[in-house]
Parts: sequence; C-alpha cells; structure tokens
Amino acid sequence: MPLALSRPKLWIGLAVASLGGACLAGGWWLGHLQSGGLATDPKQRALERQLEGLQQRSAQGGASAAEEQRLLELLIALNRKEEALILSERLADQQPERPALRLVLAELRRGQNDRSGAEREVRQLLNQNPSNIQALQLMALLQVESGRGVLAVSQLQAAFDQASKPALQSEPPESQAPAPEALDIGLLLANVLQRQGQPGQAEALLIRLAAAFPKDQTPILARALLLQERGNTKGAQAAIAQAKALKPGQENPRLDAIAAAWGLESLKGPSPGGSRSSKPGPAKNQGP
Repeated sequence: MPLALSRPKLWIGLAVASLGGACLAGGWWLGHLQSGGLATDPKQRALERQLEGLQQRSAQGGASAAEEQRLLELLIALNRKEEALILSERLADQQPERPALRLVLAELRRGQNDRSGAEREVRQLLNQNPSNIQALQLMALLQVESGRGVLAVSQLQAAFDQASKPALQSEPPESQAPAPEALDIGLLLANVLQRQGQPGQAEALLIRLAAAFPKDQTPILARALLLQERGNTKGAQAAIAQAKALKPGQENPRLDAIAAAWGLESLKGPSPGGSRSSKPGPAKNQGP
C-alpha cells in the first residue's frame, strides 16, 4: 500500500514539528485538500457569497494580494480545485518569493493525478532551496507513491548529508554542529526508511539525531513511537523517560498526547506529587 506521508501516524508528524504551523505547505490549505471541502450548511453558503465577490474583484483586476490569497483559500475550502489550480499557478508565478503558493500548486496537481506536474513544481522549489522541508516531504511522498522509495531515500540522504556539514569548518570539532534543518530532514529520512521496511536504519538515524541535537526531545519522541510501533513497549517507555529527563520538572503535553494516542497510559508517568505506580495497570482500569 502506498505510503501517505501527508497523512502520517503520530510519530511521522514529528518530522516537521519544529516548523511550528508551517507543516507541509503552509497549513491553511492542507486540511481542506484532505477532507474534500466543507459540508453544505449556512456557513458554506456565506463562504460562497464571499467567493463570488472576490471573483468579481479579481476579474476586474481590483483584488489586492490579500484578497487573491483569500480567494484561493475559499476555492480550496469549497472543493473547487480546478479553479484553485488555475489561480494558484498564476499566483505562484507572480509571487515567486512565496514558496507556499507553489507547494499548494504542486499538491493540487497531485490531487488531479498529475504527478509529473507536481514533481516539476516541487523540483523548482528545491532548486531554489534544497533544504525546504515541506518540498522535500512532498517530493518523498510523490516518489514513494509511484514506487520509487529507493530514490526518495537516496535524495533525502544527500540532503541530510549536506545539511549535516558544519557551517564553519574552521571551528574546532567540539564546537561544530549540523545546521538546524538537518534535524527536520533527518526525521523525514527516518520516516521514509521505516516505511520502506528498514526500521533498524531508521532507529539508528534517530539515535544519531538525538546525539547531534542533545537538547531537542523530538528525535527521542520519534524513536519512542517507532519502538512502540514495532511492539517494543519497554523500549518506548525508556525513550519517553529519556525525553522527559531533558527537561526535568517541566510538563510537556506532547509527551502525554503521544502516550494517549497509542493507548499507553504507563508512558505518561505519575503526575507531579502523585503516588501512582509506574507499573502499567490493566487496560480495563485506564481512562478513555
């Protein structure tokens, strides 16, 4: 079954966690692309009226850049993807400094089964910025979906190796560190390795990332969820404990969310000042 990197399990989403709200292609459009639009209701009708007004302004040449973007958002939200594709192509050409627009165009082409067109758009983004994590993720998705997972691994490995080179070679080795984007690319590479049936290599890479970024919990959390997916609950618990130890005394809702998502209440650990045993209890005693 083809890998759906744009609809990943929880640990895969960690690959872009450090990007905040910029997941995959800007965030504001992705949910609508995946859900297929809005249900028919008064809110939708209000959006359609707003859309009509913006289309008129755009046709007359009086729409501002913000209005054009809003028009694109509405077309996607209302599942009018053919019109959205035409508009996104125009906006991407007019505003090359905004890579999110070309990512939207690439995803719309993919949604129309125009994979070669989607790859062409993504390649243009990667020519501008080889470390663009959203473009790398979408390219990996396109490649894996078309049975070219080996190529996806090879290209991500090259991008990771490039990003991992210290920025200042003249610095002493102990002060050299990989570029921040190496973490995001490495997490994405680990994801693809795991989905390509190479969990051992994926785990080894996550361990390497944890050592290279010792203050970041993300690669440790990714490893915890990889271990759990492989049935190694004890190892997953140890990894969660390791992540918590990086920031002792600090609550981290993400850790609890991961545990809850997998039904592993024991991974959450006792609450501060609580007396709950660290030994996992029977499933029937766990909360929903």
